[in-house]
Amino acid sequence: MTKVLIVDDEKVIREVLEAYFVKEGWKVLFASNGVEGLKKVGDQSPDLIILDLMLPDISGEEVCRLVRMDSNIPILMLTAKSAEDDLINGLVIGADDYVTKPFSPREVVVRVKALIRRTQQRVNENKLSFNNDKLIIDFVKKEVKLNHAILTLTPNEYKLLTAIVSYPGKVYSRADLLDKLQENGSYFEGYERNIDTHIKNLRKKIETDTRHPNFIITVFGMGYKFGGIKDESDT
Repeated sequence: MTKVLIVDDEKVIREVLEAYFVKEGWKVLFASNGVEGLKKVGDQSPDLIILDLMLPDISGEEVCRLVRMDSNIPILMLTAKSAEDDLINGLVIGADDYVTKPFSPREVVVRVKALIRRTQQRVNENKLSFNNDKLIIDFVKKEVKLNHAILTLTPNEYKLLTAIVSYPGKVYSRADLLDKLQENGSYFEGYERNIDTHIKNLRKKIETDTRHPNFIITVFGMGYKFGGIKDESDT
């Protein structure tokens, strides 16, 4: 269930927005000041924050700045300020969008949904999964999971895997793959067979049956290709 945190000292605003988000099937969390809001962020890990700029203790700008120190959670700012500099400053310090008061609750819901979609798209761009989450590659963490268990790959194994998953079905020659392992793009022909060793070791880690691999397929006389089926949620 999607969780939204509303940080606003006006009870009426909190209640109105709650009614709309509950109708969407979301869980709604509240905070009436900045300190309470920061605590809720740490304790409850909401999926999105609706943040009023004018709070009774610390400003919404400061709350936003503190959240951004260790989190990329999307933030929608509510502001009575209409000056261009104030709005730009809110975006500069880390807000993803803003709505000026008075506002339409339906507009807030639409904007929040758009932020959630954009956030999910960014997540998907940084992570690929194949065969119904059997194999997951997190490019930000440089982490590979098989059946949700983290694998220990060498740097070369990781480079090879991330190279061939970029274009499933594309055949890579040994020379192509060796080129991926060397930053300057140069290599000696005699080293191409080393790719076979890396592939063999990689298969031992990601294949259930190395004699009948699902992910790294040998194309005889040509090289290797990735045979995993990309999960639809990543498209």
